[in-house]
Amino acid sequence: MQVTSTYRYARISAFKAREVTRAIQGRSASDALDLLAFSPKKAALLVKKTLKSAIANAENNNSLKVDTLLVKEAVVGEGPTSKRFRARARGSASPLRKRTSHIRIILSDDVGSDGIGSGGGRSGNDQATQTIHWPVKEQKCAQRSGE
Repeated sequence: MQVTSTYRYARISAFKAREVTRAIQGRSASDALDLLAFSPKKAALLVKKTLKSAIANAENNNSLKVDTLLVKEAVVGEGPTSKRFRARARGSASPLRKRTSHIRIILSDDVGSDGIGSGGGRSGNDQATQTIHWPVKEQKCAQRSGE
């Protein structure tokens, strides 16, 4: 059985949120929560909120056990973009695009039917040893070589 939860109009760009949702696809729900709890990204907080909602939907509406739930799909689509302007020098203006996104998480308790637990994708043994490395912004050094 599949359970869905959607966070609409999340105030983050879809590009930034997709990086986090890629990391939790195919994992168990509890592993995904652990991963999101220690992620330094803003998108992790929004995805975690959506995942908790999906888990609550599975427990209360469909009487499913949390231990058997897997993240079948975690999709981020683009929402509407608010367009604003910022005042610039000499009376000009530059555009600002305030992007939003829709975060959808689908949980499943079927291990064999959707291909998650049946040899395709990540297996249970790989999850324990796999580490996620979040990219760290490097600070540019303003050194001139040769001058």
